[in-house]
Amino acid sequence: MANFLCGIAAACGIPETNAVAIADTSDVERAKKVIANDKIRGMKLLPKEIREILPPLYSQDGKGGKAVVYVKYFTPSSSWTWFATEGESVLDDSGKEVDFKFFGLVEGHEKELGYFVLSELEEVRGPMGLPIERDLHFKPKTLEEIAPEMFREEA
Repeated sequence: MANFLCGIAAACGIPETNAVAIADTSDVERAKKVIANDKIRGMKLLPKEIREILPPLYSQDGKGGKAVVYVKYFTPSSSWTWFATEGESVLDDSGKEVDFKFFGLVEGHEKELGYFVLSELEEVRGPMGLPIERDLHFKPKTLEEIAPEMFREEA
Protein backbone atom coordinates (compact mmCIF):
# COMPACT_ATOMS: atom_id res chain seq x y z
CA MET A 1 0.00 0.00 0.00
CA ALA A 2 2.93 2.33 0.66
CA ASN A 3 3.90 2.28 -3.03
CA PHE A 4 0.30 3.01 -4.02
CA LEU A 5 0.06 5.99 -1.63
CA CYS A 6 3.44 7.31 -2.69
CA GLY A 7 2.32 7.14 -6.33
CA ILE A 8 -0.83 9.09 -5.55
CA ALA A 9 1.14 11.58 -3.47
CA ALA A 10 3.63 12.12 -6.30
CA ALA A 11 0.80 12.63 -8.81
CA CYS A 12 -0.71 15.26 -6.51
CA GLY A 13 2.62 17.00 -5.87
CA ILE A 14 2.75 15.94 -2.20
CA PRO A 15 6.10 14.82 -0.75
CA GLU A 16 6.11 11.02 -0.39
CA THR A 17 7.06 11.36 3.28
CA ASN A 18 3.63 12.94 3.91
CA ALA A 19 1.69 10.02 2.36
CA VAL A 20 0.30 8.12 5.34
CA ALA A 21 -2.61 5.67 5.58
CA ILE A 22 -4.83 6.37 8.56
CA ALA A 23 -7.57 4.12 9.99
CA ASP A 24 -9.89 2.58 7.39
CA THR A 25 -8.02 1.63 4.22
CA SER A 26 -11.02 0.09 2.42
CA ASP A 27 -11.27 3.14 0.13
CA VAL A 28 -7.63 2.67 -0.89
CA GLU A 29 -8.15 -1.05 -1.54
CA ARG A 30 -11.27 -0.33 -3.62
CA ALA A 31 -9.40 2.36 -5.57
CA LYS A 32 -6.63 -0.13 -6.36
CA LYS A 33 -9.19 -2.61 -7.76
CA VAL A 34 -10.89 0.11 -9.82
CA ILE A 35 -7.57 1.31 -11.27
CA ALA A 36 -6.50 -2.27 -12.10
CA ASN A 37 -9.83 -3.05 -13.79
CA ASP A 38 -9.79 0.27 -15.69
CA LYS A 39 -6.37 -0.70 -17.07
CA ILE A 40 -7.58 -4.17 -18.07
CA ARG A 41 -10.77 -2.93 -19.75
CA GLY A 42 -9.06 0.17 -21.16
CA MET A 43 -11.87 2.50 -20.10
CA LYS A 44 -13.70 4.08 -17.20
CA LEU A 45 -17.19 2.74 -16.64
CA LEU A 46 -18.63 6.14 -15.74
CA PRO A 47 -16.74 8.93 -17.49
CA LYS A 48 -17.68 12.58 -17.11
CA GLU A 49 -19.62 12.69 -20.40
CA ILE A 50 -21.94 9.86 -19.25
CA ARG A 51 -22.46 11.50 -15.84
CA GLU A 52 -23.50 14.71 -17.60
CA ILE A 53 -26.19 13.13 -19.82
CA LEU A 54 -27.60 10.54 -17.39
CA PRO A 55 -30.81 11.90 -15.84
CA PRO A 56 -31.16 11.81 -12.02
CA LEU A 57 -33.00 8.95 -10.34
CA TYR A 58 -36.81 9.03 -10.65
CA SER A 59 -36.76 11.60 -13.48
CA GLN A 60 -38.13 9.06 -15.99
CA ASP A 61 -40.52 7.49 -13.49
CA GLY A 62 -43.85 6.67 -15.11
CA LYS A 63 -42.53 6.58 -18.69
CA GLY A 64 -42.45 2.78 -18.80
CA GLY A 65 -41.04 1.54 -22.09
CA LYS A 66 -40.58 5.12 -23.30
CA ALA A 67 -37.79 5.70 -20.73
CA VAL A 68 -34.48 6.29 -22.51
CA VAL A 69 -31.40 4.15 -21.86
CA TYR A 70 -28.18 6.17 -21.98
CA VAL A 71 -25.46 3.63 -21.20
CA LYS A 72 -24.97 -0.13 -21.61
CA TYR A 73 -22.64 -2.32 -19.54
CA PHE A 74 -21.92 -5.98 -20.23
CA THR A 75 -19.78 -8.94 -19.25
CA PRO A 76 -17.74 -10.02 -22.27
CA SER A 77 -17.65 -13.64 -21.07
CA SER A 78 -21.32 -14.16 -20.14
CA SER A 79 -24.80 -12.95 -21.05
CA TRP A 80 -25.27 -10.36 -18.28
CA THR A 81 -26.08 -6.81 -19.45
CA TRP A 82 -27.07 -3.64 -17.60
CA PHE A 83 -28.92 -0.77 -19.35
CA ALA A 84 -28.96 2.45 -17.29
CA THR A 85 -31.81 4.93 -17.68
CA GLU A 86 -30.99 7.11 -14.66
CA GLY A 87 -28.38 7.55 -11.99
CA GLU A 88 -26.95 9.76 -9.30
CA SER A 89 -24.19 9.94 -6.74
CA VAL A 90 -24.54 8.19 -3.39
CA LEU A 91 -23.22 10.51 -0.67
CA ASP A 92 -22.09 9.82 2.87
CA ASP A 93 -23.08 12.02 5.84
CA SER A 94 -20.31 14.51 5.04
CA GLY A 95 -21.49 14.90 1.43
CA LYS A 96 -18.60 12.91 -0.07
CA GLU A 97 -19.47 10.68 -3.03
CA VAL A 98 -19.07 7.05 -1.98
CA ASP A 99 -20.75 5.33 -4.93
CA PHE A 100 -23.04 5.89 -7.90
CA LYS A 101 -26.52 4.33 -8.08
CA PHE A 102 -28.21 3.47 -11.36
CA PHE A 103 -31.72 2.44 -12.31
CA GLY A 104 -32.44 0.47 -15.44
CA LEU A 105 -32.91 -2.88 -17.10
CA VAL A 106 -30.78 -5.83 -16.01
CA GLU A 107 -30.58 -8.88 -18.27
CA GLY A 108 -29.16 -11.81 -16.36
CA HIS A 109 -31.01 -14.95 -15.43
CA GLU A 110 -34.15 -12.91 -16.19
CA LYS A 111 -34.95 -9.44 -17.51
CA GLU A 112 -35.96 -7.06 -14.75
CA LEU A 113 -35.97 -3.38 -13.87
CA GLY A 114 -34.00 -2.43 -10.80
CA TYR A 115 -31.13 -0.63 -9.12
CA PHE A 116 -27.42 -1.39 -9.39
CA VAL A 117 -24.33 0.45 -8.18
CA LEU A 118 -21.08 1.43 -9.86
CA SER A 119 -18.91 -0.19 -7.17
CA GLU A 120 -20.36 -3.61 -7.99
CA LEU A 121 -19.86 -3.10 -11.73
CA GLU A 122 -16.26 -2.05 -11.11
CA GLU A 123 -15.37 -5.00 -8.90
CA VAL A 124 -17.27 -7.93 -10.42
CA ARG A 125 -15.65 -10.19 -12.98
CA GLY A 126 -17.29 -12.63 -15.36
CA PRO A 127 -16.67 -16.38 -15.43
CA MET A 128 -13.43 -16.00 -17.43
CA GLY A 129 -12.10 -13.34 -15.05
CA LEU A 130 -12.85 -10.42 -17.38
CA PRO A 131 -14.22 -7.19 -15.88
CA ILE A 132 -17.50 -5.59 -16.91
CA GLU A 133 -17.21 -3.17 -19.83
CA ARG A 134 -19.14 -0.19 -21.16
CA ASP A 135 -20.42 -0.53 -24.72
CA LEU A 136 -18.57 2.30 -26.47
CA HIS A 137 -20.80 2.07 -29.55
CA PHE A 138 -24.16 2.11 -27.74
CA LYS A 139 -26.58 4.85 -28.84
CA PRO A 140 -29.47 5.95 -26.56
CA LYS A 141 -32.72 4.10 -27.17
CA THR A 142 -35.91 3.38 -25.30
CA LEU A 143 -36.50 0.42 -23.03
CA GLU A 144 -39.23 -0.85 -25.34
CA GLU A 145 -36.71 -0.95 -28.20
CA ILE A 146 -34.38 -3.09 -26.08
CA ALA A 147 -36.97 -5.36 -24.46
CA PRO A 148 -40.30 -5.01 -26.33
CA GLU A 149 -41.73 -8.13 -24.67
CA MET A 150 -41.66 -6.37 -21.29
CA PHE A 151 -43.78 -3.45 -22.49
CA ARG A 152 -46.44 -5.04 -24.70
CA GLU A 153 -49.94 -4.09 -23.73
CA GLU A 154 -52.23 -7.04 -23.09
CA ALA A 155 -55.38 -7.15 -25.22
